[in-house]
Amino acid sequence: MTGEIRARRLHADAESRLFEGVDITDLYETHAPAQAPAAPARQVGGLLVSLRGVAKSFGERRVLEALDLDIPAGQFLAIVGRSGGGKTTIMRLLAGLDAPSAGSITIDGKPVTGLRPEVRLLFQDARLLPWQTVIGNVGIARQPGWKQEAARALADVGLGGRETDWPAVLSGGQRQRVALARALVSRPGVLLLDEPFGALDALTRVEMHQLLERIWGTHRFSTLLITHDVAEAVALADRAVVLRDGKIALDIPVDLPRPRREHADPAAARLQAAILKEV
Repeated sequence: MTGEIRARRLHADAESRLFEGVDITDLYETHAPAQAPAAPARQVGGLLVSLRGVAKSFGERRVLEALDLDIPAGQFLAIVGRSGGGKTTIMRLLAGLDAPSAGSITIDGKPVTGLRPEVRLLFQDARLLPWQTVIGNVGIARQPGWKQEAARALADVGLGGRETDWPAVLSGGQRQRVALARALVSRPGVLLLDEPFGALDALTRVEMHQLLERIWGTHRFSTLLITHDVAEAVALADRAVVLRDGKIALDIPVDLPRPRREHADPAAARLQAAILKEV
């Protein structure tokens, strides 16, 4: 097997782990012993994320080029760019599902070498397990006290009272709320969002933006949003980065008051135009 073919297979394996629902339990399992006492709740707040000289290649194809990027604790960062520009590669590296070809990545000062319980992901597809109830999907790790924590998370996303429903009876927006509750139940320090609202209708998408902004404002976890939607980036983020050909083409603050207005805001329109110019 040539080096390039092997690299492509490794790339495919990592990508399938990130995007296929069959391994969703791996992303939420904390691997604590079944009878272990409940650990104290993690402090609410975000963690510092740092990338230094990060490069990533798949065979001869260079996806990221000597990338330096910091996400301060509690910041909401959006990365915007065209398909193939390296956005998802950054997500995979931060999730610990792949390793950089060069450079280093740390979260809270600790090197990223694999999956970490303080890092959670939310995908475009909710990836709920159809044989589990709503509360069973949220409490998928089954740690001590999981039902109470799952119920709290569901109430936080506006689904209190729906614990015993099955995923099949939920709307698309409700399924994404369940997925968000699942990501937040362990009170993560870093939340990675891979175009989580791209498949929703316009009204539901605005509602989810408002929900996420409210929850982020309460818990202040560090957040990375991957999106093609410039308006979404400006509606949600503190800062927007344009990634082009594996390099940062623009890094701009989104200094708009919260809660954000998604329509008829001249300042937001100017920011969108500046970002679109660099995409």
